[in-house]
Amino acid sequence: MDKLETLKKYFGHQVFRPLQEEAVDAILKRRDLLMILPTGGGKSLCYQLPTLLMDGVTVVISPLLALMHDQVTALREIGIGAAMLSSMQSPEEAKEIVAALYRGEIRLLYVAPERLSGEGFVRLLADLPLNFFVIDEAHCVSEWGHEFREDYRRLHLLRERWPQVPIAAFTATATAAVEEDIAGHLGLREPLRLRGSLYRKNLTVRTRHRIGDGREQLLDFLATHRGESGIVYTLSRKQTESLAQYLRDKGHKAAAFHAGLSSEEKRRVHEAFLSDRLETVVATIAFGMGIDKSNIRYVIHMSLPKTVENYYQEMGRAGRDGLESETLLFYGAQDALMQRRFIDELEEGPYKEHAYRKLERLVRLISGEECLHRSLAAYFGEELEACKDRCVNCLEPSTDQRDITQEARKLLAAVYRSGQRFGAGYLIDLLRGSREKRILENGHEGLSVYGIGADLDRKVWGVIVDRLLELGALDLNAYKGLALTEKGAEILRGKRAVKIRSDRMEIHRSCPRPEATPLPEDIDPQLFARLRDLRKEIAEENGVPPYVIFSDKTLRELAVQRPQDREEMLAVHGIGEVKYERYGEAFLRLLR
Repeated sequence: MDKLETLKKYFGHQVFRPLQEEAVDAILKRRDLLMILPTGGGKSLCYQLPTLLMDGVTVVISPLLALMHDQVTALREIGIGAAMLSSMQSPEEAKEIVAALYRGEIRLLYVAPERLSGEGFVRLLADLPLNFFVIDEAHCVSEWGHEFREDYRRLHLLRERWPQVPIAAFTATATAAVEEDIAGHLGLREPLRLRGSLYRKNLTVRTRHRIGDGREQLLDFLATHRGESGIVYTLSRKQTESLAQYLRDKGHKAAAFHAGLSSEEKRRVHEAFLSDRLETVVATIAFGMGIDKSNIRYVIHMSLPKTVENYYQEMGRAGRDGLESETLLFYGAQDALMQRRFIDELEEGPYKEHAYRKLERLVRLISGEECLHRSLAAYFGEELEACKDRCVNCLEPSTDQRDITQEARKLLAAVYRSGQRFGAGYLIDLLRGSREKRILENGHEGLSVYGIGADLDRKVWGVIVDRLLELGALDLNAYKGLALTEKGAEILRGKRAVKIRSDRMEIHRSCPRPEATPLPEDIDPQLFARLRDLRKEIAEENGVPPYVIFSDKTLRELAVQRPQDREEMLAVHGIGEVKYERYGEAFLRLLR
């Protein structure tokens, strides 16, 4: 069987995606490979397919246990022998996997990098006929990457212990410096280097200035995505639980996920999300990177991510099946200030300076007015044309500027008169003439600034605070209170003007609801719903997630093409011979 026959039989595809065939050919020629391909580009197939055309075992090294589990499940569903060895398994389960390896029943073995530190596992590999190693999430090798892992730094031992075994390294993102670090540290020998475009034409990227805690804006967004799967990222464990409860109170199927949960609770949330019983997971970055779920329709950040790399990887969880998906980032100027404070606490050295530069690049990208897709690509060294209709800056270009100098001077005066030691909420209460206990206890109702801003809404004052932080007129002091900078003093004295995009001051328009994405006109919504119900029923019977049976893209093609026999069914994207033999007849009966 050749590579195209294998592609169709096992994976249900008629043709390769861009760069996949080149990667497959390099592995079949036993050449080292370094592939940088964005999420959704089909990296896994690049090493899974050649394994089927080679003798021996492929060892896949990944830091993501959940992802390994999901991929093994999906491979077994299409008739490919795969297994993972991890700390999650009992000694009996591990022994059975080892026995299956010796019997030649396993083609792909997934392991975490720390397992290579054990001599017992190294002896096992020495007994196996290895065809090639796969290093997934290869950016973890680099100290200049965004997810450096010490266990990955030791992977140079693969080349030293098995010098004749080729290595294929994969990652979704890497700057030029990180790419060189990966190749050098893994000891790759004249590898074929493949770099795919970062542009995802099915992904709409939006950013919004956060109003208050952003929860009302989040509800506006989720109202257009009922019944769809998505991830909401927050910075802390406490925030995940609070926000998940808030969404449940508002009628959404939501749950929290963070590293502090018990193993049983994490497993429950993970399985509920994969099986579509749960719509929204509110999570720290501990969730999502290891999820092989193709039908995530949205990814939301409630505050600024850590780096551009984190941002791109996290938003890349959406739309891996190629269908319309959205990402939305809420941010405020204080986000960057808080992150800068964390960096301030690091030891002096190159890493600290590197962290400052990464934060600066992220802030410039998010607050800029150029095409976001183009700016993201430029960060990784790729030149793109503006997307025109796939990001907030192209969809909603800059509008008129409004002069807010007088409002800004009132706020700066409140900062100065109150002693430059209070946060934004306190200062806004002061300007609006609040009778809050703390203001009275401080005697601040007698200040000249008390009540001079009563004509403006609290949320509008919050926007003005953000603008002054963005301009560097305000800064956070050691107690997280607002303090004037030299630029702020100049504004207060009337020597500088302050302007802002007019639409930011119109609070009711700050997060207009995006239109819900309808099904294409040639798809009968009732038929599509019945296909989804059948998929879910079969998935529950087989104990696997629905997307493992057929992807949403496959269901859409079934609804449009309405195949009536085996030959027509096999012409549909994502349906190979193995899946047809298992599930084809059930779907044909429904379609007939």
